[in-house]
Amino acid sequence: MTIHLPGRAAPATETSSELSRILADQAERDAAEVALHARNREVLFDGLRHVGIAHVLVSFDGSGDSGQVESIEARSDADQSVTLPAAQITFAGIDWQSGAPTERRLTLEGAVEELVYDLLSDTHSGWQDNDGAYGEFCIDARARTIHLEFNERFTSTELFTHDF
Repeated sequence: MTIHLPGRAAPATETSSELSRILADQAERDAAEVALHARNREVLFDGLRHVGIAHVLVSFDGSGDSGQVESIEARSDADQSVTLPAAQITFAGIDWQSGAPTERRLTLEGAVEELVYDLLSDTHSGWQDNDGAYGEFCIDARARTIHLEFNERFTSTELFTHDF
């Protein structure tokens, strides 16, 4: 017989079972997010190629608990600087309350920004906090690759002691 007293912790087996369930749920969400980002990258590459965009350079900067995309520069197949057209693509998402798949229409610029923020969050969560970070994403739509150059800022101290 197990007796549960108010204010007492649950038995270790119940806690372990609950933790296992939480970790399994998180692993499932993480796998869904990885698949989602892969799909959205392909949709973005297709959308950029459809309008003749070869490369997109995205600069970002953040510190002190805020961060933002500073600029988005696009280059055409002819290596000309161009403005991203207002064309829209469909990005997939997940409603984190229900777990149901969602879809949204975004402009190419909006899709670039969303993907960049997702990738920053995935690779360098908190990049905008404290001293922050800055860098650039190079999206090569022809090669279907995304390259990130990430510069993390930090405050450093060095201690010197002397006895005389």
